[in-house]
Amino acid sequence: MIKVGELAPNFSLKGCDEKIHSLNDYRGKKVILYFYPKDNTPGCSTEACDFRNNYSTIQDKNTVIIGISKDNINSHNKFINKFNLPFILLSDEEKIVCELYDVIKEKNMFGKKVLGIERSTFLIDENGILIKEFRKVKVKGHVEGECRIICVN
Repeated sequence: MIKVGELAPNFSLKGCDEKIHSLNDYRGKKVILYFYPKDNTPGCSTEACDFRNNYSTIQDKNTVIIGISKDNINSHNKFINKFNLPFILLSDEEKIVCELYDVIKEKNMFGKKVLGIERSTFLIDENGILIKEFRKVKVKGHVEGECRIICVN
């Protein structure tokens, strides 16, 4: 399991732009890597819009935002278009990166236990070192508070 102070695991995933993106591609920039359960659901839409609304401030601090879910590229593109999201979404249909970052957890959905993505955010510095992690993220106040404060400092 990844720990604060360690090199964040590199990965390569296909993005909504049909290109392969690796974490190492972003060396020299800070990265907000956020994992979310599903495109076009209420909490995930709110979180994505919060990142969108803070995008220019975050980008001005040499920081990129990357979202990852198990949804396919077609779903990501509909989500991006619906909410005018200015950042890249990556598709992890095989859950390989989700497992690398240990975000697949047992959840209770309508009385049934299922495995799904636990909403999580990882802040990675310019050298690829994990500097902060947020697990079991509560959407309200997360981007404007926790993420933005750390990114802009």
